[in-house]
Amino acid sequence: MADDVAVDNPLTPAERAQLQNDWYQQRLSLPIALRLPLYLSISSLTGFGLGIIHGTRETGKNAHRLPTTQAGWYLYHKSKNYVSLLGGLKEGFRMGGRLALWTGLFAGMEQGIDRFRSVAYRTFLAQPAVEPLPPRGSPAREVERRRRITERREREAERERSNDFLSTAFAGLGTAGAFSLVNGFPLPTFRRIAMMGLKAGFAFGLLQDAVSMARGRRLGYVEWIRSQLGREKIEDNLAVGSSAG
Repeated sequence: MADDVAVDNPLTPAERAQLQNDWYQQRLSLPIALRLPLYLSISSLTGFGLGIIHGTRETGKNAHRLPTTQAGWYLYHKSKNYVSLLGGLKEGFRMGGRLALWTGLFAGMEQGIDRFRSVAYRTFLAQPAVEPLPPRGSPAREVERRRRITERREREAERERSNDFLSTAFAGLGTAGAFSLVNGFPLPTFRRIAMMGLKAGFAFGLLQDAVSMARGRRLGYVEWIRSQLGREKIEDNLAVGSSAG
């Protein structure tokens, strides 16, 4: 790539630590390799718990079919709890797996939209011209090399700032649409579920942004709002100064 930097010497421990911690600029300050298992674990456990409750209740619906013989009553009391627990476990695993599958699809869509926005940002943003490094062995070469590494890291962080709630909202919309298509819902139901997915993705995206900001991540739209507010404040101060003069 044009902005790649030729490395003559190994990085210092501080630089290696900084490169390893660059994933703090990602969603929830976690890379996708850690974020996806977190999503899947929470969703599968939630689905498992809901499935156990639902399966136990469904199995208990047959409790009104009481036996009429002494042997039937004996078997009824002996197997009632076992059958109820078994039905709950089956439903728990089934619902947990389904919820984890849809959560994985949502996370994949979210990551894909993030990557698309980052590539678009990199494509349409003018890249700085790269000039040859100073001669090998000169002190200026090492200084220039480290300066370019810092600039490249800043550009990567700038691209990551576009990973915000918009990607999550569209991922929620896409997941809801896929869920409706798979289940063959009619158009009114499709629209209602799509709006629910969009709103849920919007809310979850804002929650992710809040957590990321609390951990020190800088977001593009937040930085833009701050710059606009700062510009207005400067213009107001200039206007007050000119009127006073």
